[in-house]
Amino acid sequence: MQNIKLISHPLIEHKLTILRDINTDPFQFRMLVDEITYLMLFEASRDFLLKDTEVTTPVATTKSKKLAEKIMICPVLRAALGMLDGVFKLLPDASVGFLGFQRDEKTLKAEFYYAKLPKDHAERTAIIIDPMFATGGTAIDAVKFLKSKGVEKIK
Repeated sequence: MQNIKLISHPLIEHKLTILRDINTDPFQFRMLVDEITYLMLFEASRDFLLKDTEVTTPVATTKSKKLAEKIMICPVLRAALGMLDGVFKLLPDASVGFLGFQRDEKTLKAEFYYAKLPKDHAERTAIIIDPMFATGGTAIDAVKFLKSKGVEKIK
């Protein structure tokens, strides 16, 4: 069963419009990619599990919450590398699992060529990031690859 969530948010739509504008300079383009990534990850992480913990504040020890899941960010090389900074603003402790796909110019299909995953990848929640989303073929192949490696929770 496939669970697909369309993220439709006014700020994302607004920033995408500026990003696509021919008059947007390279610096602003990079900042927009960072901001859009941040906003999308905020939505994608909405159902992350939390666990109870204690934290010592300057005033007292208190009960609090922190992520119960170990996260693995999977950028599709090379296009998604520019998205990693936005991800690490929200998930600085996330591991990275690199996935390499390239388009076959004859068949226009994505071909797998590289993967480097953390040793404990099967225990992690994987978040695939890729700004190049046309047919969705690469995303589907990336999900299939991660599943074949034992990763069960994929976003």
